[in-house]
Amino acid sequence: MTASEIDYTAAFAAIPSPCLMLGTDLVIADANRAFCEVTGRSRAELVGQYLIDIFPDNPADPEADGAATLKASLHRVLSSGQTDHMALQKYDLPVAGNPEVFKERWWSAINVPVLGPDGKVAWIIHRAEDMTDAVHARRTAHLPSVRPGREAAMEAELYARARQLQRLNEELRQAHARERRIAVALQATMLHTADLARHRDIAVRYLPAVGALNVCGDWYDAVDLPEGRFAVAVGDVVGHGLMAATVMGRLRSALSAATRTVHGPAQALEVLGLYARSVEGALAATAVQVLVDCHSHLLIYSSAGHPPPVLLHPDGTCDLLDQATDPPLGARPEHVPRPQATTTYTPGDTLILYTDGLIERRDEDIDAGLTRLTSTLATCTDFGAEHLADTLLARLDLTSGAGDDVAMVVVRLET
Repeated sequence: MTASEIDYTAAFAAIPSPCLMLGTDLVIADANRAFCEVTGRSRAELVGQYLIDIFPDNPADPEADGAATLKASLHRVLSSGQTDHMALQKYDLPVAGNPEVFKERWWSAINVPVLGPDGKVAWIIHRAEDMTDAVHARRTAHLPSVRPGREAAMEAELYARARQLQRLNEELRQAHARERRIAVALQATMLHTADLARHRDIAVRYLPAVGALNVCGDWYDAVDLPEGRFAVAVGDVVGHGLMAATVMGRLRSALSAATRTVHGPAQALEVLGLYARSVEGALAATAVQVLVDCHSHLLIYSSAGHPPPVLLHPDGTCDLLDQATDPPLGARPEHVPRPQATTTYTPGDTLILYTDGLIERRDEDIDAGLTRLTSTLATCTDFGAEHLADTLLARLDLTSGAGDDVAMVVVRLET
C-alpha cells in the first residue's frame, strides 16, 4: 500500500485518543469518535464551532481558567510552529443538552502544528486525554501510610504545583520573547550599513538557523569606495547566539574599517586576520570580499576559508571565484600575505556571495551543494537582485530557515 492509498480521514476518526483538528482561527474542522464520546457531543455539533465558544469555562468555579490556558497554548503553536504540551488542567465540561450544568473534568493535552507547503501552520491537532478517573482514583484510594483525608490534600498540592509550573513556563516564554526582541534589534543594528541604501542593484538576506534566537555569526557588508568602486563581503563566525553575534559585529566592523584604509581585499583580510587573533571566539571564522571596479569591469577578490562567490552570466553559465582561497581568519600561527585574484565581468552579470548555510546539507559533499546552487542560478538569468535572492531561498527550500544560518549578497552588475 502506498501513502496515496491511505484514507487519512478514516485514520483520524479511528485514533483511540480524543482529537480535534483546528483551523488557524481555532474553529473545529474535524473531531474523531473518541473526542465525541468523551465530550458527549456529536461530530455535527462540533465541526464549524469556535472551540472556546462550545467549551467555555465553568461559571460556578471562580478559579476556572481552562479556556484561557488552552487558548494561550494554541496561540503559542500558531506563533512558534512548535508542539506545545499543557500541564494537567482542570477544565469542566457543560453537560450535553443542559449547558448550564458542568461536570468536573481533568485533562492532559498536547497541541501539535500541521505545516502547510509554505512552512507555516495550517492546522492544529488538539489531543486531550481525560484524566478525571485517575484524579478521582488518587483521591479515593486507600493508602495505608497516609492518614485519612491526606489523599485530598496531596491531590490539591499536586494540582497547585502543576499550576505553579504552568505560570513559571509562561514567565519563561515571556522572558524569551523579550530576549528575542532585543536580539533582533541587536542583529539589525549590527548588519545595518548606510552604503547599501545607495545601491538598488544589491540585495541582502539574513536567515537565522532554525531554533536560534535570531542572532548568529553570519554577516554581510557593503562599502562604497572612491573612483566608482565598492566592496561587498560576507563572513561566518562559528556558533550561534549572542556570543557569536558579538564576535561577528567586531569582525564586520574591523573589515569595514580596513577596507577603507588599505588597498584591495587581500590586504583588508590580512588586517582582519591579525585582529581576529586577539578576539576570543574568532578563530576559524571565515570571510570573503569582492571589490567591484565599475569603470574597468573588474572583480578583485580574496577569501579566508570561505565558500567561493559565484558569477552568473546571462547565458546561464557560472564561474566560481575560487582562485584566491586561503585558510580561515586567525588560523595561521604566523602572518603570511593573503592571495588575491582578478577577473572581468560583463554588464548583465550577477555576483552572488553567501555563507555555507546556503549550500551545505548534512551527509552531503559541498560539491553537491555548489552544483545545486549553480543549477538553480542558471534558471534565474533575467532576475533582478531582489527577485533572485528570494527565488534562491525558495528553490533551495530555505525560506523557513535551515539547520545553519544564511547570509547572502546579490549584486546585479549593470555598469
